[in-house]
Amino acid sequence: MTFHSKKLLLSAAFVLGLAGTASAEDVNLRYLASQGGLTAHELAAELGYFEGTGITIENVGYAAGGPASLIALASGDVELGSAATSAVLNSIISGNDFVAAYPSNGINAEVQSIFYVLEDSPIREIKDIAGKSIAVNTLGAHLDYTIREALHSVGLPTDAANQVVVPGPQLEQVLRSGQVDISAFGYWQTTFEGAASKNGGLRAIFGDTDVLGEIAGGFVVLRRDFVKAHPEAAKTFVEQSARALDYAREHPEETRKILAKALQERGENPDIAQYFRGYGVRAGGLPVERDVQFWIDVLVREGKLKQGQLAAKDVLYSPDAATN
Repeated sequence: MTFHSKKLLLSAAFVLGLAGTASAEDVNLRYLASQGGLTAHELAAELGYFEGTGITIENVGYAAGGPASLIALASGDVELGSAATSAVLNSIISGNDFVAAYPSNGINAEVQSIFYVLEDSPIREIKDIAGKSIAVNTLGAHLDYTIREALHSVGLPTDAANQVVVPGPQLEQVLRSGQVDISAFGYWQTTFEGAASKNGGLRAIFGDTDVLGEIAGGFVVLRRDFVKAHPEAAKTFVEQSARALDYAREHPEETRKILAKALQERGENPDIAQYFRGYGVRAGGLPVERDVQFWIDVLVREGKLKQGQLAAKDVLYSPDAATN
């Protein structure tokens, strides 16, 4: 069974109604993959955590970035989206009724987004990034807002740096060739960052934990109408994806092997799997209120939300989300 195009059966035996008398609902979840990475639900599929549930997941291509993934979710082209928390909130503000199902990644001392320059660059600290070009994988998502917060933290206008969209596999190349001053490797791109760092000649300026602290970086997202239509499937999907996050933290070497296999089957470079440092999500694989409230407060500060207009509990998945 190929990773790219065939439906992957998930596992973890879950029964609807009375044990032994009801069968699982058949639910297919389409999603867009991320280059160089593996989501927890993809890992869960590889581990067989949802076998017997009737749930399948189907890779239908690649996402250019989190916002593009959310557009596909809103249009009904996929059932699963995945994006930075700030992008998810912006999409909800725009009118999409989304539920943040589980943290796709987090940032901590081991897993974080890192902003690199060439070793001989005059850029030394956050204040030096003003007026400079920074390669990011997409606009309107985690790196975009991290840069804005970084500039705000040193009293500079949040738009003082020039962001340039560059696909993850090209981040190292555009920095070394001088096409940009800085390349930002997202927390979900530790494979690309590890390979670039190993090649030498680069220097880290700061990481997103320096600006944001430990926090969920993004979420896998469901439409609320899907959660209402398939409450048991949604619950099982979230629980077993969170279980896979714990597996990755407890079994890093085995997870890297699974990632290498997945990348090979998708026609990507499997060698970069050795640089995977984990998902950075706290034990249990579930979010806390600050993971969302931090960004709500930022959007209130920027005038995109009114105080009290949106709360973390309105966004985060719970089994009750089906009735909210």
